[in-house]
Amino acid sequence: MNAPIAGPVEDPIDAYRIVSEPFYRPFAQEVGHYEAAYAARLPILLKGPTGCGKTRFVEHMAWRLKRPLITVSCHEDMTASDLVGRFLLDADGTVWHDGPLTAAVRHGAICYLDEVVEARQDTTVVIHSLTDHRRHLPLEKKNELVQAHPDFQLVISYNPGYQSVLKDLKESTRQRFCAISFDYPDAAIEAEIVAREAGVELETARVLVRVAERSRNLKGHGLREGASTRMLIAAGQLTAQGVPLEEACQIAIVLPLVDEPEIRAAMSSAVSACL
Repeated sequence: MNAPIAGPVEDPIDAYRIVSEPFYRPFAQEVGHYEAAYAARLPILLKGPTGCGKTRFVEHMAWRLKRPLITVSCHEDMTASDLVGRFLLDADGTVWHDGPLTAAVRHGAICYLDEVVEARQDTTVVIHSLTDHRRHLPLEKKNELVQAHPDFQLVISYNPGYQSVLKDLKESTRQRFCAISFDYPDAAIEAEIVAREAGVELETARVLVRVAERSRNLKGHGLREGASTRMLIAAGQLTAQGVPLEEACQIAIVLPLVDEPEIRAAMSSAVSACL
């Protein structure tokens, strides 16, 4: 879950408001499409490769719409109780504590379930009643039915490129969402993003984008995924700290992506050819 903003707040949910604009560079109509979906309070599915900007986009839209954002990073050990809440013992006895999803439903936040297919399918079933006309969340352990706040919205994301049959969205879940598709932006836009985020010259960013394009061409030929925009920004940040560009590419791109010596050598050659 994303960390609350430090400092005193009157309402606990205000800790999840994003006070400064997160940088996001639109590359299609995704901002307008999201705003239309939010106006209708439709749940949204963001599809795209890892590190292409899905999470940053949600942060930008929460800031733009002036709504709190509660982010949950899904994983295979996550239970329904981790989302909705549980009874816990404290000094006053057994007390109910809302989970992140319930807090968002009660207070009108945007709840973002990042990489939702990493969670067990029996866990994600709890969101079904929030994604149709009912817009309510049953808390069975508490015998309570929570009606969603008018401003509540559910957003989920996943990377369809590497999911197995056992890790994919069920049709009963998938068909409840409107979807926005993401991909890595065009080279010129991606270089602009990398230069802005990493604090490097545009020409350096262009070199990094060329490295990424070479790696993405190897997808399916030894690589499961090519270099993400996030990786390029990391390489640029290393370069801004004085690490030579080729070494920065090795540290932030080649070594994290590749274990096999032969493919690593091919990637290293591709990096050298781009410099």
